[in-house]
Amino acid sequence: MIQNETVGSDKILKEKRAEALHKLDNAKFGWFHIKACLVSGIGFFTDAYDLFIINLAMLMMGCVYFKDAPGHEKNRVPVYIDTLVKASGQIGTLIGQLLFGILADHLGRKRMYGVELMIIIVSTCASALSASTVSGLSVFAVLAIWRIFLGLGIGGDYPLSATITSEFASTKRRGAMMAAVFAMQGFGILAASLVAIALLACFKNAVNANQDNLDYVWRLCIGFGAIPGLISIYFRMTIPETPRYTIDVDDDIERAINDVDEITEGHKHKLENHHEAGNKASFKDFCRHFSQWKNLKILLGTSVSWFALDVGFYGINLNTGIIIEAIGFSGNIETDPWNCLFKDAIGNLIIALMGLVPGYWFTVFLVDKMGRKTIQIIGFVALTVLLLVLGIAYNQIKNFSIALFIVIFTLMQFFQNFGPNTTTFIIPGEVFPTRYRSTAHGISAAAGKLGAIVSQVGFFQLKDIGGKNKSIPTILIIFGGFMFIGLLFTLLLPETKGKSLEELAGEVETQKENEDNSNGREVYENKIESF
Repeated sequence: MIQNETVGSDKILKEKRAEALHKLDNAKFGWFHIKACLVSGIGFFTDAYDLFIINLAMLMMGCVYFKDAPGHEKNRVPVYIDTLVKASGQIGTLIGQLLFGILADHLGRKRMYGVELMIIIVSTCASALSASTVSGLSVFAVLAIWRIFLGLGIGGDYPLSATITSEFASTKRRGAMMAAVFAMQGFGILAASLVAIALLACFKNAVNANQDNLDYVWRLCIGFGAIPGLISIYFRMTIPETPRYTIDVDDDIERAINDVDEITEGHKHKLENHHEAGNKASFKDFCRHFSQWKNLKILLGTSVSWFALDVGFYGINLNTGIIIEAIGFSGNIETDPWNCLFKDAIGNLIIALMGLVPGYWFTVFLVDKMGRKTIQIIGFVALTVLLLVLGIAYNQIKNFSIALFIVIFTLMQFFQNFGPNTTTFIIPGEVFPTRYRSTAHGISAAAGKLGAIVSQVGFFQLKDIGGKNKSIPTILIIFGGFMFIGLLFTLLLPETKGKSLEELAGEVETQKENEDNSNGREVYENKIESF
């Protein structure tokens, strides 16, 4: 009798779980989903803003701190310092992705959400106020230290925002919601270019009179990145725990049902108590799960494809200013700093408007129709071809027409975002079980940032072999090779379009087997009792 009651109780709980998840998967797109996208997207706005503004900020700092530095090129930050400052943010991001990914699976998404944004806000403000110390640390060293902390916060945003968005979204619109969150990068890129253009225009006379006034400009450019975070911090702190985490990890179905009702119907019930049971994955359990090839190959697919993508994506985008200067678009920073910086910002804006931003939004509108894997394959194929063309015919294209070079370069930016830059973020948020989802997404994203660090260091080691910027064509060809590697590892991934998170994690079949076993056991026990 006791066993029958236990089986019956388990069956009721499974039915409640299935009902709650069905309701969540089939919920109509409403205000809660819009708010979740906006709140989650703020971190990616800041990430992209920082990625692009640091290019311009380093050029400005060169005009301030190396305008007359003996032994160095005029108005240019030395290569090793530029590499240190840019790579420091990527190192912090890698650590943040791993750390917050693990913490979000063990402590909950809600508890960690907002913590990383506060780190971003404080670090951004501190970066803008960086200065040399009495003990000998240069302004660049101080900036690099604060960028590690900034990266820590930005890194934490990757697994948290991806997991929260995927776990709140309906099956029908999950891809579009996750892509929309990531597409906030596009607005961050636009904002970086527009802020730089506006500030340079305001300070034109002051800079032309004394280029030391660029010290104000680069600080204001960086500091602006804190404003969106300040606006959204309250909403992050008050977002509810995801029902899937509450069910599968906290093992609290009643609270999950309450949260689902709040999301889908706009009202909640009063609960008498809060269940604090735990179903958190241990390290041993994690290793057991990924020791199976069917699970490991998916983690390899998400991680290596993201690594390969970021070798090219960050190698190019952290050095867009250098490439723009190398093709002769921006002018000479040694003789006319303001004009060079202004043209550099304009070049970034053109590339963003023509390629980057449209690429993000093509993905938003098509990802749930075409599928994530399909878009990722198309993107990697296009990037492989375009990078090889740019690399092999670099001098011919540049000498024939700078406009043609920018068009091809912009097309490449389009296929980064209507392609693997967006889908490598989406897929890891869908293909793993709830108890590992944030950790596995963090591992995948950290692999990407490792690629970013490798490319950043490698870019500066290689670019001047044979003369200033002479090896950029070779670097573009190498990046094309990495895109092909990303294509190969994409083939290990499943298509996630139109499937629930439970289907993708293989939990539906397991649940059905358990129910069949329970039903069979119940029939057997009833026969024994009758006998």
